[in-house]
Amino acid sequence: MVGNRHLPPMLMVGDVIVHTDIITERFCCDIDACGGACCEEGDAGAPVTLDEIAEIEAELDHLWPQLSAGAQAMIDKQGVAYPDPEGEMVTTIVAGRDCAFRGCKGCLLRREPISCHLYPIREKSFASGLVGLNYHRWDICKAAIAKGRELDMPLYVFLKDPLIRRFGQEWYDELLIAAKMIAEAE
Repeated sequence: MVGNRHLPPMLMVGDVIVHTDIITERFCCDIDACGGACCEEGDAGAPVTLDEIAEIEAELDHLWPQLSAGAQAMIDKQGVAYPDPEGEMVTTIVAGRDCAFRGCKGCLLRREPISCHLYPIREKSFASGLVGLNYHRWDICKAAIAKGRELDMPLYVFLKDPLIRRFGQEWYDELLIAAKMIAEAE
């Protein structure tokens, strides 16, 4: 049951603050319905780490022929990433909205940035060293919500692989225990 008043809005899993919506909401990307709109819409690129920027730069020669002329021009002008208004490094975008690394069949990068792999979960780092995870609701994902409800697929299950990639299997196992406790409380 979504929105249960008895559930805390957030819980700790290891040293990560997890919004309970990640456990209770249903979600399953439907690329056929949206066409990967999350790579085309928005006012900034995908958040990237310094290590990810280095990986992108290392494969840029290989990627270059696959990039659009607009993407090549923007990368020539500002590099593969730039600081957004909050100072966070994000991938370069074209025409103020399209990810420079989006190809006709999806991401051109060999390994997409973890922020893309985790989407619609957004990660926030705090000065205290803690990390928080929130579910980013965006109306372009309506088809994914409908498909997730149809399949009864919780968001954390849909994003199992990227969550393990980012936090590890042991952490994900703790998340499963928390999810089971929440299910029993409902």
